[in-house]
Amino acid sequence: MKFETIKKVILAAIMLPFVFMLIEGVVVIRTSLTQYRNLEKDRQFADVLARGGSIAATEILSEIGATREYLAYPSSRTVIDMQRSRATLDDERRAFYASLPARNVLDEGLVDELSALSLAYSRIVAARSAVDQGRYNNGSDPGSIYWYAALKQLAVVDALSPLINDPVLLEKSNQLMGIMLTYYGERLITGIGTRYLDRGPLARFPVELFVQGKVMIGEGMDHMVFHSATPIERDIVSYLGRSSQVKANAITDAILAGSRPTRAVHDVWAAAQNERMSFLQQKMIEAARDIHDTGENFSTRSHLHLTRILALCAGLLILATLVLVLAARGLRLIDRLTQDREALVGELRNAAQTDLLTGLYNRRGFEVAASALLTQAEHGSRWISVVLFDLDHFKKINDLNGHDAGDAVLRHVAGVARENFRSFDLLVRHGGEEFLALLPDSTPDDAAVVAERVRLAIELAEIALPSGERLKVTASFGCAGRANDGASRNFEDLVKRADLALYAAKASGRNCVVSGPVVPAPPQEERRKAASGGGFDSRL
Repeated sequence: MKFETIKKVILAAIMLPFVFMLIEGVVVIRTSLTQYRNLEKDRQFADVLARGGSIAATEILSEIGATREYLAYPSSRTVIDMQRSRATLDDERRAFYASLPARNVLDEGLVDELSALSLAYSRIVAARSAVDQGRYNNGSDPGSIYWYAALKQLAVVDALSPLINDPVLLEKSNQLMGIMLTYYGERLITGIGTRYLDRGPLARFPVELFVQGKVMIGEGMDHMVFHSATPIERDIVSYLGRSSQVKANAITDAILAGSRPTRAVHDVWAAAQNERMSFLQQKMIEAARDIHDTGENFSTRSHLHLTRILALCAGLLILATLVLVLAARGLRLIDRLTQDREALVGELRNAAQTDLLTGLYNRRGFEVAASALLTQAEHGSRWISVVLFDLDHFKKINDLNGHDAGDAVLRHVAGVARENFRSFDLLVRHGGEEFLALLPDSTPDDAAVVAERVRLAIELAEIALPSGERLKVTASFGCAGRANDGASRNFEDLVKRADLALYAAKASGRNCVVSGPVVPAPPQEERRKAASGGGFDSRL
């Protein structure tokens, strides 16, 4: 059995069980990593949802209330309250943006919503400046600006839902969205209805805004009813079923139908609506807090998954160490079998005559080394192969860049070939731009594989010329092989067959590998024409 075959058998016996265990371990680690990433992402989304819901439910509304209180009753106390509410909103805004995931995991719709939210906050900053300069002292109200920002904050929370993987968090996100939609729909109806009723019988009824509020309430209830069955949702449904709230809904429908209630009915309706908004606001806060608690739970679970991943990696590392120790012991046997062979090849390379330009064997030194190698190979090698290759269009390189450039190309190609042929292959500069390699223990198919590796390395190499320019070249390869016969150490027949294969490679368009005598040797006259550029193989 050949040394290479023995090496493969020993390595396979050692490595195959380990490979199967390694694949299984990698699958488990990959699954755990995916779960860990999903938990971390959902934890981050939970933080964003909680902060976004809190801003819409608390901080924006607090600043609206403090600003209106200051405009109605300007004093040092109301100024302090207004400044404090501004600072709280700004702090929460910064924390909200800091908790957002990286831009590369956000879809285009969410990025657009975040841009609109930033614009809405810039309008709040402008409104603050107008309030400080006294431009709202004429009875006007900046509430619509804060209302718009709250709606955009609401849109961001809604746009985050499709990115959530955990079904529990998705349910709670829909719950929060439903409560917020219901709250802001009720707020719109209350504000529009109150201003309409306070302006007297001649006031124009804003039907569109009233309908918009009703639509928001309907969407919010759909979110809660169809996406959630939590205690918060049941509390809201139960509350809205109270007689006072049912009566308020009837009054709202009457107002939408064009009826103008009496002052007493108006007061009952306003009180019920304000109570409802306070209740919904509290539920928004509870839902946001619940999402925050869910995020903390995700954080704990993600840490457990990370611990599991680290433990699996440590186990695989220990297993890999044990396998490497066993493999090292197995390879010692192979080393003892190959040391003599490698030593012989090294001695032959050092002692043989070499080509001064490339550092490879010249033909004379190669013949001596090849003869000795074939003698040694008789006892362990069943096949022997030859690879013959030369550079494509080398004459043009000399003509266009000079012989110094040609010498640089030959030196570089020789170095690339030396690095990519096997350590025990014999390599020679066969003449001009032509190189030859003798491959013991190699079938023609084995030689073709090695030749293809060398061909690709030559094609990818960039050669620095003396002029400073960089050049790329290609080479064509012909391979031939036969069973190793101890009775005959002549490999000229292999060289001739490899030469035929090289001509076939040239005829096939160059920069390729051909194995075996694919085409017959061309007549002498045709070869002479080819050498001068008139045939199918210019050898340039």
